[in-house]
Amino acid sequence: MAKAIMIQGTTSNAGKSLIAAGLCRIFRQDGYRVAPFKSQNMALNSYITRDGLEMGRAQVMQAEAAGIEPDVRMNPVLLKPSSDTGSQVIVMGEIRDEMSAMEYHHYKKKLLPEVRQAFDDLAKTHDIIVIEGAGSPAEINLAENDIVNMGLARYLNAPVLLVGDI
Repeated sequence: MAKAIMIQGTTSNAGKSLIAAGLCRIFRQDGYRVAPFKSQNMALNSYITRDGLEMGRAQVMQAEAAGIEPDVRMNPVLLKPSSDTGSQVIVMGEIRDEMSAMEYHHYKKKLLPEVRQAFDDLAKTHDIIVIEGAGSPAEINLAENDIVNMGLARYLNAPVLLVGDI
């Protein structure tokens, strides 16, 4: 089973994606088989894999830094905003549904088994998984049913590095 390290930030746009990519590159250069992972990403723009599946572009950049092919298991849940209050929910690269923010907040706990399976699959073939959190772990209104920040870190027993844009 792979070792995991998680990058969280004090805010959105704190530099989590860049730090995660840098760690992927460093671990790769040190001879480790490394993969990025972000259980849930929100992005308007996405990447289409060779298999025609959709995933976040930040994890594609991180996969490139790790020297590996992008794989939807690196970003099992992608939220693509479709309005001021709703998003298209893409799971394992395929459109699952369209939901309001409130609907998704209650639904996301149902995605935890798929998130865990995606991580576990990557962990079988890599030495290190660099996990990127989302937004800020201090958003207590989102702590319930968390699948991307401290909830995931606790489940994986992963140490967390906090990135701050100060």
